[in-house]
Amino acid sequence: MLYRSNNNFYNSIPVVTRYILLINLAIWAACNFLKFPLVEYLGLFDLNSKYFNLYQLITYQFTHVAFLHLFFNMFALFMFGRVLENYWGPSRFLTYYMVTGIGAGLIQLAICYFQNTHSVTIGASGAVFGILLAFGMLFPNTPLMIIPFPFPIKAKYLVIGYGVLELWMGFANRSGDDVAHFAHLGGMLFGIILILYWQKKSGKYRTGNPWNQSLSKKIKNLFSGKPKMTVHHQQETDWEYNARKAEENKEIDRILDKIKNSGYNNLSEDEKKKLFNASKK
Repeated sequence: MLYRSNNNFYNSIPVVTRYILLINLAIWAACNFLKFPLVEYLGLFDLNSKYFNLYQLITYQFTHVAFLHLFFNMFALFMFGRVLENYWGPSRFLTYYMVTGIGAGLIQLAICYFQNTHSVTIGASGAVFGILLAFGMLFPNTPLMIIPFPFPIKAKYLVIGYGVLELWMGFANRSGDDVAHFAHLGGMLFGIILILYWQKKSGKYRTGNPWNQSLSKKIKNLFSGKPKMTVHHQQETDWEYNARKAEENKEIDRILDKIKNSGYNNLSEDEKKKLFNASKK
């Protein structure tokens, strides 16, 4: 169910996105202004550390020390997370956010264990990369303006580019690079697994068995933005069905662009109804 807000900026942010933003901001302030080593309790330590605790797979996602680290993560959450929450609803969005964040932490623990390295990981980047992955899969042809590029980039190409860059930087293992690149990839990996699971469970593909396809083909189809499977109806041809679904997807992309540019409250009742119906599919 979509979150209905009041006419002010604070309440225009969907409820889960809003509270994630507030929690991250509060913990950042506590880490910087309290004389207490919060990172030793909230950060994710490697498995061989005496400080490691299982609950850290959750708390590390909300912990930042550097302001720029907090700013860029929260900016991405604000830009893309609220769109996904309006599309999925609060419950599914929260589940997705936590699963991708925990998944990113598990990948980071595995990398540290097999490389026999010691580290503490903090930040929402793993979950944020999961959000970017979901946005690219659900709205692949949405144009995005990314600094420093002077031209729009489709969301699907942005996600693929980020994934390739993180993979390269992870294996490059440059001296002085303290970014958890494989944790970012872990957020994307768990994101795509969860979305594939949800789509299989909901029976999105209505004929054939796409789960027998190769993983590469599934991913390619998901990022295509076009319906790949056909369905046979007595009163609707394959071409008519595919054309109708393409138009529906195009309309949802337009509505989400309008939310991004002018806010949910500026939608017409018909647009809100279409978005609500799409969130139930």
